[in-house]
Amino acid sequence: METFFKELFEYNYHFNQKLAEVFVAQAEKTSEKSVKLFSHVLNAHHIWNSRIENKLQNYGVWNIRNADIHNAVDFEQINQTNYEHSIYILENVDLNSISYYKNSKGQSFQNKVGDMLFHVINHSTYHRGQIASEFRQNGIEPLVTDYIFYKR
Repeated sequence: METFFKELFEYNYHFNQKLAEVFVAQAEKTSEKSVKLFSHVLNAHHIWNSRIENKLQNYGVWNIRNADIHNAVDFEQINQTNYEHSIYILENVDLNSISYYKNSKGQSFQNKVGDMLFHVINHSTYHRGQIASEFRQNGIEPLVTDYIFYKR
């Protein structure tokens, strides 16, 4: 299962990096909404990694503070850091172990690490779809980010 998760995170990393490149190259066309959505994707990835390891979180989940909305030139580095942290978790934490954490509202939860990591992938894919729609509305050709295209 670890191998499969690594492949999923490589896929997620790859298309997030490609998306970050589009944000920089098409800065004049990208909407505030798409920047907020991608910041949210990166922030949430960071938050879930931090929850798994019971570490402090550097970002809020929905861009409540200005510090949570990133400059496009920082997207690649944040994505790189998130990816490396997820790979570290995959190599060092049992996917079946239970992680105890609080959500952004302070509510306590517990989940298997593997389920939390899968959520990161699913969540990122969902919001990349929203970004693609936003790009199209603003005259930017969206990336094709389907997993099968990555595997081809």
